[in-house]
Amino acid sequence: MSAKFGMIPGSNMKTAISIDDGILCEADKTARRMGLSRSRLFALAVDDFLRRQRQEQMLLRLNEVYGSESAPAEKRLLKGIKAKVRRTVKDRW
Repeated sequence: MSAKFGMIPGSNMKTAISIDDGILCEADKTARRMGLSRSRLFALAVDDFLRRQRQEQMLLRLNEVYGSESAPAEKRLLKGIKAKVRRTVKDRW
Protein backbone atom coordinates (compact mmCIF):
# COMPACT_ATOMS: atom_id res chain seq x y z
CA MET A 1 0.00 0.00 0.00
CA SER A 2 1.07 3.58 -0.54
CA ALA A 3 2.26 6.04 2.10
CA LYS A 4 0.10 8.76 0.55
CA PHE A 5 -2.97 6.96 1.88
CA GLY A 6 -1.70 7.07 5.45
CA MET A 7 -0.18 3.62 5.49
CA ILE A 8 3.39 2.72 6.26
CA PRO A 9 5.22 1.67 3.06
CA GLY A 10 5.61 -2.09 2.95
CA SER A 11 2.96 -2.72 5.59
CA ASN A 12 0.07 -5.06 4.86
CA MET A 13 -3.49 -5.19 6.05
CA LYS A 14 -5.51 -8.39 6.03
CA THR A 15 -9.00 -8.22 4.64
CA ALA A 16 -11.75 -10.64 3.74
CA ILE A 17 -13.62 -10.33 0.45
CA SER A 18 -16.26 -12.37 -1.32
CA ILE A 19 -15.43 -13.32 -4.88
CA ASP A 20 -17.01 -15.52 -7.52
CA ASP A 21 -15.60 -19.08 -7.47
CA GLY A 22 -14.71 -18.95 -11.17
CA ILE A 23 -12.79 -15.70 -10.81
CA LEU A 24 -10.96 -17.02 -7.75
CA CYS A 25 -9.99 -20.23 -9.55
CA GLU A 26 -8.70 -18.29 -12.54
CA ALA A 27 -6.85 -15.88 -10.25
CA ASP A 28 -5.18 -18.79 -8.44
CA LYS A 29 -4.06 -20.34 -11.74
CA THR A 30 -2.75 -16.99 -12.96
CA ALA A 31 -0.90 -16.33 -9.71
CA ARG A 32 0.76 -19.76 -9.86
CA ARG A 33 1.73 -19.27 -13.50
CA MET A 34 3.23 -15.88 -12.66
CA GLY A 35 4.96 -17.14 -9.52
CA LEU A 36 2.96 -14.81 -7.27
CA SER A 37 0.90 -15.34 -4.18
CA ARG A 38 -2.84 -14.84 -4.51
CA SER A 39 -2.56 -11.81 -2.24
CA ARG A 40 0.15 -10.26 -4.41
CA LEU A 41 -1.90 -10.86 -7.56
CA PHE A 42 -4.94 -9.16 -6.04
CA ALA A 43 -2.81 -6.28 -4.73
CA LEU A 44 -1.31 -5.74 -8.19
CA ALA A 45 -4.74 -5.90 -9.81
CA VAL A 46 -6.25 -3.38 -7.41
CA ASP A 47 -3.23 -1.10 -7.73
CA ASP A 48 -3.55 -1.19 -11.54
CA PHE A 49 -7.30 -0.56 -11.33
CA LEU A 50 -6.81 2.44 -9.02
CA ARG A 51 -4.07 3.87 -11.25
CA ARG A 52 -6.38 3.61 -14.27
CA GLN A 53 -9.19 5.26 -12.32
CA ARG A 54 -6.90 8.18 -11.39
CA GLN A 55 -5.87 8.55 -15.04
CA GLU A 56 -9.48 8.45 -16.17
CA GLN A 57 -10.47 11.08 -13.62
CA MET A 58 -7.57 13.27 -14.75
CA LEU A 59 -8.60 12.87 -18.39
CA LEU A 60 -12.20 13.73 -17.56
CA ARG A 61 -11.04 16.84 -15.72
CA LEU A 62 -8.73 17.89 -18.58
CA ASN A 63 -11.55 17.40 -21.07
CA GLU A 64 -13.78 19.48 -18.83
CA VAL A 65 -11.22 22.28 -18.61
CA TYR A 66 -10.13 22.31 -22.25
CA GLY A 67 -13.51 21.43 -23.68
CA SER A 68 -15.20 24.48 -22.25
CA GLU A 69 -15.82 27.56 -24.33
CA SER A 70 -12.92 30.00 -24.44
CA ALA A 71 -13.29 33.38 -22.79
CA PRO A 72 -13.54 36.38 -25.17
CA ALA A 73 -10.03 37.52 -24.23
CA GLU A 74 -8.66 34.06 -25.04
CA LYS A 75 -10.46 34.06 -28.39
CA ARG A 76 -8.94 37.44 -29.31
CA LEU A 77 -5.48 36.27 -28.25
CA LEU A 78 -5.76 33.03 -30.26
CA LYS A 79 -7.04 34.94 -33.29
CA GLY A 80 -4.03 37.26 -33.10
CA ILE A 81 -1.59 34.36 -32.72
CA LYS A 82 -3.12 32.51 -35.69
CA ALA A 83 -2.93 35.65 -37.83
CA LYS A 84 0.74 36.16 -36.91
CA VAL A 85 1.57 32.53 -37.71
CA ARG A 86 -0.19 32.85 -41.09
CA ARG A 87 1.76 36.02 -41.92
CA THR A 88 5.04 34.41 -40.85
CA VAL A 89 4.41 31.30 -42.94
CA LYS A 90 3.27 33.37 -45.93
CA ASP A 91 6.36 35.64 -45.73
CA ARG A 92 8.72 32.64 -45.61
CA TRP A 93 7.13 30.86 -48.56
